[in-house]
Amino acid sequence: MAKKTTTGSFTLLRLWIKRIVLVSLLLQIAFVIYFFFRVTADMPDGSSIRIKLALVLGIALLLVFLYLIRWRKNERIKAIVGRIFSFILYIHAAMLLYLVLLKWINPPITITQLSSWVSGHGMKRDYVSYSSISYNAKLAVISGEDQTFPDHNGFDWNAIKKSLNPPKRKKNKMKKIPPGAGASTISQQVAKNVFLWQGKSYVRKGLEAYFTFMIEKVWGKERILDVYLNCIEMGDGFFGIEAAAQSYFNKPAAQLTRQEAAQIAACFPNPKVYTVKPLSGFVANKSGWIIRQMNNIESDEDVQALIR
Repeated sequence: MAKKTTTGSFTLLRLWIKRIVLVSLLLQIAFVIYFFFRVTADMPDGSSIRIKLALVLGIALLLVFLYLIRWRKNERIKAIVGRIFSFILYIHAAMLLYLVLLKWINPPITITQLSSWVSGHGMKRDYVSYSSISYNAKLAVISGEDQTFPDHNGFDWNAIKKSLNPPKRKKNKMKKIPPGAGASTISQQVAKNVFLWQGKSYVRKGLEAYFTFMIEKVWGKERILDVYLNCIEMGDGFFGIEAAAQSYFNKPAAQLTRQEAAQIAACFPNPKVYTVKPLSGFVANKSGWIIRQMNNIESDEDVQALIR
């Protein structure tokens, strides 16, 4: 009798876990759809993109409808669809578990770090606690990368809108930057670097939006900034503020000065090109701008609450 009760409880628990994972998966799909429709509303060719998205969604819904009323009666098709669906649920469940665990532990490795090692650039890193990171480093990355970080919900919609409609330049000064480039928040960068791969595609951007939403809800701002400072590539083959501090200035991250922190933060767009040692012109110019921004936002109460 006790064995039957235990088996029944385990089955019920498994059923509830499956339901929770399914709801989470549906929320992921819904959020990604919402994100794309909201972003494309501000794009110059947004109408045509939304039409394409609506067409894809329509086809997907039609396939689901056909399966439910007709194809499900075919046992072979039903078995194949069941296996695919179970596989997706297990992957999603594993992803959710990993995301929750990373609230307390640092990522064992990321795709970007692995790619750096495989391509011969190396993978030097040294994770440190949030309290062991210089106040100046925390302030510098917020000042240089995402000044509204303490306030937004993971997305800076105003920055996204501006990046999708950049001011027109003269023909010989036109930059080939894709719509939306340069508008990523710290939260979005963490989502991309910890869970996904580099590169530009609608699939990756959609997944990035979902992971951004999740880490904002599960981790909170301090943990996001902590992971950002420990995982982002800050030089050719090394990752995190501790590895950068040791490599560039032969000191721990806790002892970085204002200028040193600003120089490291200035190389983030492309640390392989915009070097700190030797000091590139780009890093020299941008670090000066970052120091001025540090002076501007340092007294903000929300910033202080986050970096102290």
